[in-house]
Amino acid sequence: MDLNNVAPDRREVLEKIALYERQRRFDEDVENDPPAPVLLPDRVDYLNKKLKSRIATGISNFIADHYFTRLIKKDVLIIDGVEGKENLAALKGGAMITCNHFSPFDNYVIYKSIEKELPKGKLYKVIREGNYTNFPGLYGFFFKHCNTLPLSSNPRTMINFLSAVNVLLTRGETVLLYPEQAMWWNYRKPRPLKLGAFKMACRAGVPVVPMFITMRDDERLDGSGYPVQRHTLHVLDPIYPDKTLSERAAAERMKETNYHLLGHFLRICSLLLAKTRQNHGLDWQDHQPDFPSLPRGPRHPGAHPSGCGSCRCGARCSV
Repeated sequence: MDLNNVAPDRREVLEKIALYERQRRFDEDVENDPPAPVLLPDRVDYLNKKLKSRIATGISNFIADHYFTRLIKKDVLIIDGVEGKENLAALKGGAMITCNHFSPFDNYVIYKSIEKELPKGKLYKVIREGNYTNFPGLYGFFFKHCNTLPLSSNPRTMINFLSAVNVLLTRGETVLLYPEQAMWWNYRKPRPLKLGAFKMACRAGVPVVPMFITMRDDERLDGSGYPVQRHTLHVLDPIYPDKTLSERAAAERMKETNYHLLGHFLRICSLLLAKTRQNHGLDWQDHQPDFPSLPRGPRHPGAHPSGCGSCRCGARCSV
């Protein structure tokens, strides 16, 4: 698309994304955010032990639910559908959700798509420090109180964070963490994953549920001059920790499995899309999501020879 019609600040971000992609700096921030105050331990109540925290959370969730429901009804936030809900049905306890990260509010695409399938009806979201300490207005209120778990550059706060995540997972809650780390605005491709989400899942003995949100352009433009995005959430097979391995080895295996499940899913989507376009003619292309390709990495641990369809990790192998 012609970036000259996009607002200067968004155009700068898109140009930075293109540069960082070429330089393979996939985990670096591209937004021009001001320096964030450090989040100290006494400034966050991760488990809502205080009465005022529970009241603020209740109020914030009530307002946010009505706010985003209204955005959905007005087609400002568009969710075309969710695929793979059945992969959540087997969950009996806590789970760690991983997903691509392209918007401060993509977590609501996830939550509104699967809220009825969540074991306890809640989705806890891991957020960056600056979103908690430095985000203004109504969205800042949401970031502070809508079941959020802020990271911190303070080591003592991070000890509390890790402890809280473990408590939530072991008591049966669902936690969303973006293993790509940085948010890249409206970026449609998958990026390399960090290990943290998988280590936390292993420590708590819970599965990771990989998800991916595909996007396609709507005919309308948003306030920045960029096409409004239409979203589809894809829920993939849960990945369980291997209790015979060390925590780090099990986490590494889960991360690799997440990567390859995602790659297998995207390759299938691309093949199906190509066939559908061929059957329906060129006009069909303008109405379909763009399924990105995932760079081929090393075969995941336990992979069998190509085409056997069975892996020790539980993923169906096509590499």
